[in-house]
Amino acid sequence: MTKVSPELGYEGQMPVSADVSFASDHFPEYKLGPDNQVLEEVKVNTEGPSLKEVVVQETSLLSEQHKRLSVRDLASKFDKNLTAASKLSNETKLRDVVSLDGHVLLKKLRDALEYLKGQMTGENKEDMEKAISMVEALAVKLTQKEGELIQEKYEVKKLASYLKQASEDAKKLVNQERSFACAEIESARAVVQRIGEALDEQERISQTSEKQELKELMEEVQQARRIRLLHQPSKVMDMELELRALRLQIQEKYTFSLKLQKQLTMSKWAEANKLSMYELTGSETLGSIIRVQPRSGEALELSRCSIQWYRLSSESNRREFISGANKSSYAPEPFDVGRILQVDITSNGHKAAVTTAGPVDPAAGVGTYVETLSRKSNTEFSVVISQMNGRNYSSHSVHLFHVGKMRVKLCRGWITKARDSYSTSMQLCGFRGGGNLAAKSLFWQARKGQSFVLVFDSERDRNAAIVLARRYALDCNVVLTGPDDIASLYI
Repeated sequence: MTKVSPELGYEGQMPVSADVSFASDHFPEYKLGPDNQVLEEVKVNTEGPSLKEVVVQETSLLSEQHKRLSVRDLASKFDKNLTAASKLSNETKLRDVVSLDGHVLLKKLRDALEYLKGQMTGENKEDMEKAISMVEALAVKLTQKEGELIQEKYEVKKLASYLKQASEDAKKLVNQERSFACAEIESARAVVQRIGEALDEQERISQTSEKQELKELMEEVQQARRIRLLHQPSKVMDMELELRALRLQIQEKYTFSLKLQKQLTMSKWAEANKLSMYELTGSETLGSIIRVQPRSGEALELSRCSIQWYRLSSESNRREFISGANKSSYAPEPFDVGRILQVDITSNGHKAAVTTAGPVDPAAGVGTYVETLSRKSNTEFSVVISQMNGRNYSSHSVHLFHVGKMRVKLCRGWITKARDSYSTSMQLCGFRGGGNLAAKSLFWQARKGQSFVLVFDSERDRNAAIVLARRYALDCNVVLTGPDDIASLYI
């Protein structure tokens, strides 16, 4: 039996089997402590960590998955990876313990082989050297594996730390997102509650308004049905035709009544005129002159009689006094159109009344002429002053009589004789003093103490000036009348 001694040394380098790969050309140096523990770890030259690419790839995959996964899923994945890293770390610790046991066994085996080598000679010694070489190769290979395990352990620890930090960050992010989500949910819940309350209120108001509208609509429908039942289309048409026929009959009867009343009044006045010793001559038309003439030789001369003209309404016998019309001739003015004229002749206590055969007719073409002139802002008429302030005017020069929308003016060239706006003190009417030019003459009082009698070129100009001035004055809320006339008679 061969005895193994630990003091046996070893010289030279023995050949090693071709199946063994060496990481270094010498046996690793380390010391064993109590209970066969390695006191100093072998320094291994690591050119590149084997797990770096794995970590980079895993990080890129996690980054891509972070974009796709939710925060909760990401945190769950980090927890799983952290568990796997912890498990891998525990397995590495077990491998480390196994590796240490292997180094101790190989150390003891080498020492024993070295001891045996010193005791043997010949071929046995060579076999022992080969065995020692194989043990050394195994020790080198174990050291290499151990370095790789140490590097893997370092990478695993690093990955576990990274995953732990990522897991904590993910948990913080999850908590933060959860708080944000809870706040948004509460805000959304409050908004939804407010919207629901608003919708409920709107629905309540809408239902109330719809009920009110429906009620009003039902009332209108009932009213329409009632009207439809009471008034069928045929009955309505018949009633309209009957009403139209009744209106026509009433209008015809009213016109016929007025005509009969007028004829009765005219016949009565004609009988009175037949008994009178005076009569009226001349056309009873605007623009003409009506004169009083004795009918018989028994009539007194008109120069010895008192004369007064009146207006009568064709519907009644009420008379209107014409101030200043006290001559035997009278030229009707626009105020007299549609009225009946009557003249009283008084002498020695005897009174005779003569009436026109009918109302005064309007002059032909005066209305159209007035409408044409009213389109202008200012209308001018050529006139001659016959009287001024009640006295005859000696000059017969031509003046211009301006009838405007706001005022009336009398001038000659640049010289203004009179000018005044429409007012209650202004008077304007036909000349009532008689004479052959009465139908062309106009009396105008601009203001108190200033009056004129103007003679126009034609009867049409004189009547048009009176109508225009009266229309413009009414637009200014003023009624133009003659001397001592009552304004209400012409409104």
